Amino acid sequence: MEKTLGELVVVTFRGQVGGRGGAKLVTLGKSLLDEYEHLESHLGEILSGERYKEVVKLKISARNRLKGKVVSVEKNGLMAKIRLEIATPASVTALISKEAVEDLGIKVGDQVEAGVKATEVMIAK
Repeated sequence: MEKTLGELVVVTFRGQVGGRGGAKLVTLGKSLLDEYEHLESHLGEILSGERYKEVVKLKISARNRLKGKVVSVEKNGLMAKIRLEIATPASVTALISKEAVEDLGIKVGDQVEAGVKATEVMIAK
């Protein structure tokens, strides 16, 4: 993880003679752990309810859907930025994981839909 991020996540230390060593999360490590726990909790809620079925089937209300064409894909570390050209004169930028881009096979020129939520934009193909 540190190699990918280019920053320390954990600091390790050796113990004294007969003592124990250990490890300590740095600020970035604590932040990553907090975000992971938040995401894990959120996904647990989604997978246990009716919302999961809606997400899987992409049953998102029409007012929250934007059809568009991918005009750029920028991969950076663990994330990727997808820029869409929307049919109406507008464009949307979504920040999604690089893994999602690769799993969906998203490339410039693809026709996709952007699902808009209050705090995020999801990409479906």
